[in-house]
Amino acid sequence: MFIETLLPLGKVDPGLRAAEQPFDISSVSSDAALVESLGYDRLVFEETKDDPFVIMALAAQATTTLGLGTSVAIAFPRSPAITAMSAWTIQKLSKRRFCLGLGTQVRGHIQRRYGMEWSAPGPWMRDYVGAVKAIWDCWQNGARLDYESEHYKLNLMVPLFDPGPIEHPEIPIYLAAIGPRICETAGEVAEGMRPHPVCTPKFIREIMLPAAAKGAARSGRSMDDFAVAMKPLVATAADEETLAERVRDARARIAFYASTPAYRRAFDIHGLTDLTVELAQLSKAQRWEDMPDRISDDVLHTYVTIGTYDEIGNKLTERYGDVVTGVEFSISASTEAERDRLGDLVKEVHAA
Repeated sequence: MFIETLLPLGKVDPGLRAAEQPFDISSVSSDAALVESLGYDRLVFEETKDDPFVIMALAAQATTTLGLGTSVAIAFPRSPAITAMSAWTIQKLSKRRFCLGLGTQVRGHIQRRYGMEWSAPGPWMRDYVGAVKAIWDCWQNGARLDYESEHYKLNLMVPLFDPGPIEHPEIPIYLAAIGPRICETAGEVAEGMRPHPVCTPKFIREIMLPAAAKGAARSGRSMDDFAVAMKPLVATAADEETLAERVRDARARIAFYASTPAYRRAFDIHGLTDLTVELAQLSKAQRWEDMPDRISDDVLHTYVTIGTYDEIGNKLTERYGDVVTGVEFSISASTEAERDRLGDLVKEVHAA
């Protein structure tokens, strides 16, 4: 199992990082170097308040062996040509260490934040990945650019805008996924997928992996090297008192996810449809403070891995070891003792 972490490493980030916590872009280089020294396999960055490709370029410049990736970048607002070039540039800079994680976003954001027309995400993402790979093939192998699909028609590439071949052109693409359709698309055209944090081992095993295998079969691909990289929901701390605070935060996060229609199928599989309906109603009424109390201990432990730093490594491998190929986690690493503890955690998961 490969181990990823998410910036910012210097803060407590058990997979539940609050959106309001500031991110210091000037610390990317030092944080990336620290992640590399701790033995992590990959450093990833999500697209929320900063451009993930810029962050990855800074991290690439500061490291030599650490894998790098977007976890995810939002695909559809960017043309395939722009995404192809961003990934090509970082792969060239990092010398084979970059992984392109792409996500779809929901209809409201595509239409009202990005000002674009909406289309079914599964077929759209299939066309998108095909377009990106066609552009890469053109640059690397001199193939004529002639890609036509429902969403894209690309047939122009002049020398001025052709960066030419690079030493390591194989850039894996992982697709953020939860529903069967996008899982099928990942199996058909991508090298891996990133389940949403709310996806349980049962959901991954029974819904996501069979869908990905269906897509792989459609295109004659093998699932042998297909990656499943996940940022699971984790509540962890150095001691039981602090852990109790993390657990309270986890209840709130699960309540939010359960109230969101896009994630409902991950709760339906556990017989929690009625809970999602109730929480959706509370969310519409903006009764946020009432929502965490609806999350019972059974529901909490179904979705969140809970334990102290001494326990969490083994608990993660026991929970996800047979359904994912990589897991993302981090804890506070502000002091030398905390860095030693985190390094030990990475070794524990690798060993398991």
